[in-house]
Amino acid sequence: MYKVMIVDDEAWAIKGICNAFDWDKYGFEIVGQFKSAYNAWDAIRADKPDLVFTDIRMPDISGLDLMKRAKTHGLDTEFVIVSGYAEFEYAQEALRYGALDYFLKPLDIDMADQFIMKLAMHFSRRSEARNQILLDALTSADQDEIKRLLPYSDCAAVCYYRVLAVDFEGENKDFNTLLSFKGKPIHAVEVEAGTRKMLVVLMSEHRACLEGYWDEWVLENTGINAVGISSISSQLKHMSKLIKEADMSASQVFLEEAGGVVHYEPKLHLVKPCIDEIYRIIQGNQFDDMDVFIIGLQEYFRDHHLGMAEVVYLWNQAAGILINAYSEELKDMELEFLNYSEIKERFEHFESLCSFLHEVLASIRQENSRSLQEGDILSCFNRMVAYINQHFEQKLYLKDLSAQFFINQVYCCQLFKKNLGKTFSEYVSELRIKKARELLKHTDLSIEQIAIKAGYVDYYYFNKVFKKHCGITPTKFRKS
Repeated sequence: MYKVMIVDDEAWAIKGICNAFDWDKYGFEIVGQFKSAYNAWDAIRADKPDLVFTDIRMPDISGLDLMKRAKTHGLDTEFVIVSGYAEFEYAQEALRYGALDYFLKPLDIDMADQFIMKLAMHFSRRSEARNQILLDALTSADQDEIKRLLPYSDCAAVCYYRVLAVDFEGENKDFNTLLSFKGKPIHAVEVEAGTRKMLVVLMSEHRACLEGYWDEWVLENTGINAVGISSISSQLKHMSKLIKEADMSASQVFLEEAGGVVHYEPKLHLVKPCIDEIYRIIQGNQFDDMDVFIIGLQEYFRDHHLGMAEVVYLWNQAAGILINAYSEELKDMELEFLNYSEIKERFEHFESLCSFLHEVLASIRQENSRSLQEGDILSCFNRMVAYINQHFEQKLYLKDLSAQFFINQVYCCQLFKKNLGKTFSEYVSELRIKKARELLKHTDLSIEQIAIKAGYVDYYYFNKVFKKHCGITPTKFRKS
């Protein structure tokens, strides 16, 4: 909710403004009403509201002076000037000094809804732009920019940081009750990282305030899939690392339907027996053991409460072993090394990843039996590519497409490399980034809206993919 204060030396005018608008409908909340501009100024400095409605002429401080003070003190508060017809020139002067808007008393009630809607649209666009700038800074190495955007980090002699990544079931993210720290000296900055994901940067002078457990959050707030919690650091340069830890921990939903509260706690040593077993099967040609191994792999991860860090380690170690042993046979398959975001993008869940590994091992053991002739298979593949070209903005998994077009998944990987010269993931990413570039050039849509239209629900991941393909972030691409 956007915080609003109303300042006017006449009580009837304050009441009129309060009653004129449907504040809650458009995301506004009145947090203060003041007849004294002096009292209002103290509250503005303390509470830093998003918006102030102020009369332009008052006996102690004018609305114009109130606005100038806010600008001088570096406050980001916006002002709407309220004036009578006789003060219209003052209102025009206020606009020159940066007032957001003005209206004349008495307010035309028929115009109230249109006026508050215009303000809501302004704050929505402003929030999206700021959010993107903050997200770019936090995931970069620009410590000066991070300090500018996280002012508390530069005030305390020692500051500790912790990041939470919250994965929601739906798109309604309500943090009013979530971010209640029960009086603890914790500063929090929220950053939207997707339609269903929120990053929360926690800062405190006291390390102990950031420690402990946050399980009660999930109990008190419905609609949360998982809360990923990073380690704690006193180094601002570790911010991108903390974000990665939190986001990876929240990715527990990749392994379990309900991830709950997950602390970053890598257990890579527990994956070594699984790697050793894959090595034994391949080196000893013990492929008859692979069915039992794949089934046991999922149970092993579940029983030992392993997370996304262990999934990444398993995948990359297995890919390395397979490529080294069968480089020629597997040259056209998607067995490249992946980070956790790429794994989530490629596989729907851990079960589908295990299923793919099983198919790769099966393809090595024997030549896949195919009921279709080679020409029929190519025809099915071409229809699949045409389908992808039309639906790339949707969530696409090779496993589902292979079943839909009656092609073995492993053989499908080979067809992509053989016929298109790139992997399935590379092909889809190029389509999506091309679409994003066009939208950035030719529309005024926000970065978040463009990410969604290009096929990325998680625009934290979209930022990384775009920068990988284009060398710069979407924000910088648009400016250039």
